[in-house]
Amino acid sequence: MSNINVREAALDIVTRVGQQGGYSNLLINQTIHQKGLSQRDTSLLTEIVYGTIQRRDTLDYYISPYLRNQKKLKPWVLWLLYMSCYQLLYLERVPDHAVLNEAVEIAKKRGHKGIVSMVNGVLRNLQRNGPASLDSIEDPIKRLVIETSHPEWLVQRWVDMYGLEVTTNMCQRNLERSTMTVRVNTTRYSRNEIMTQLEKDDFEVRPTTLSPQGIEIVSGNIIQHPLFREGGLTIQDESSMLVGEMIDVEKGMKVLDACSAPGGKATHIAEKMDNTGSVYAYDLHRKKVQLVDQKAEQLGLTCIHTGQSDGRNLSDIHEEGTFDRILLDAPCSGLGVVRGKPDIKYAKTEDDIDTLSKIQRELLESVSRLLNIHGKLVYSTCTVDRKENEEVIESFLADHPDFEVDPAFFDELPYETKQLVGRTKWGLQLFPHDFDTDGFFLTRLQKRSD
Repeated sequence: MSNINVREAALDIVTRVGQQGGYSNLLINQTIHQKGLSQRDTSLLTEIVYGTIQRRDTLDYYISPYLRNQKKLKPWVLWLLYMSCYQLLYLERVPDHAVLNEAVEIAKKRGHKGIVSMVNGVLRNLQRNGPASLDSIEDPIKRLVIETSHPEWLVQRWVDMYGLEVTTNMCQRNLERSTMTVRVNTTRYSRNEIMTQLEKDDFEVRPTTLSPQGIEIVSGNIIQHPLFREGGLTIQDESSMLVGEMIDVEKGMKVLDACSAPGGKATHIAEKMDNTGSVYAYDLHRKKVQLVDQKAEQLGLTCIHTGQSDGRNLSDIHEEGTFDRILLDAPCSGLGVVRGKPDIKYAKTEDDIDTLSKIQRELLESVSRLLNIHGKLVYSTCTVDRKENEEVIESFLADHPDFEVDPAFFDELPYETKQLVGRTKWGLQLFPHDFDTDGFFLTRLQKRSD
């Protein structure tokens, strides 16, 4: 595939994400599959799409001085300028002349002479004069908004919650590529066995900090490795693995995963129990339940039983006090996974957070009835908003004095988390810059013994 065609495919994706609200990760995967892209073309496409979306507002700041009537531009023209600006300023291996020539060729194919001239003029001015300095933006929040391309309401909200330093670290880290980590299927292999094999196959790997089952893939395409296809490994973020570690399961237990898809945590729990006992994994959507089934089959885990259900209605299926352990990995705003899904930061609103926090509270209220008297319940989300995390737990405990945050939870957390600012009496908030993981919240509740 030519470079121009890769850039045209990238332009189609970013325009669709920007104008129609498509999901960048799904559209990239769809394009790679449909066009049968090589590894080289896949890397270029992914870099351009993610980089352009991640830095959309910064790129807009840089090209705006050279545009007269930005509001009258067709969306694809504006995204072509964003995309080309990103390559000029952030991709060292792509020559400037190639970026300009290919942008002009795309403009010729899709537009008219006036558009071609304008695209050429804007990019040549940017190349000649360089990007405008951000130093003239005196307000530190407004400067952070432009510098890291996050919505102002979101930055202000995070600053109010965590302060400017944490927010700056979080926003900066959100611009970087996610670290690739995998979980070893310990019903088949040990971590040392897998690491030795991968190193023999020229992978650069290292053990993760938060889970003894985790491996960071520093270099190498793990998706193409036979161990991945044979169910020896599962791609999973390290922060997500910590949930499986902290649910404290033992062999033979009866466990509920109330919002399970795509099944990463349910299968981790089953592996921790060495495929004994029962893991009941539910999800609201039938298609997503199939993903859990497929993952369990690939990993050879037969103790997982799946079903379609709203987590708020599980008391229609199971009696009170049924489960030894319950995982509520609640639906959330996803603001902790912006690195891997950059469109999230532009799509979510404060109203979404309000709505989700009510659903999270309802789910917690419902599934907590299913916990047995000596049981433990882990609540987790992949977001960094206190309203969806600490405030949900605080509200629940205020109405349920028979529950408490399990004191042993804090003792059992990895030593490396002890000094983190996200550690509160309600649980642990991991930020993206803490361990180079997703932003993640988790805590563990139990019924009081007194």
